[in-house]
Amino acid sequence: MANTVSAKKMTRKIAKRTAVNRSRRSRMRTFVRKVEEAIATGDQSNALTALRAAEPEIMRAAQHGIVHKNNASRKVSRLAARVKALAA
Repeated sequence: MANTVSAKKMTRKIAKRTAVNRSRRSRMRTFVRKVEEAIATGDQSNALTALRAAEPEIMRAAQHGIVHKNNASRKVSRLAARVKALAA
């Protein structure tokens, strides 16, 4: 348990930041899940619209430090490849 005033303030700040990060991570995962569900159904147009909605969310999460930039790029790239493969 924190004793000093500054340590108590830091625990409050950390708790607030953790809640925000958890919300952002959850939002990103929801968008990714929507794309994966659309891919599973085999509907390319639906999957493409879901991907277009998910891409900015994933990159925004990377900007805020929720995921690493390369991790976000890899996620988007792999989802795009899977959506593209539906056309074949």
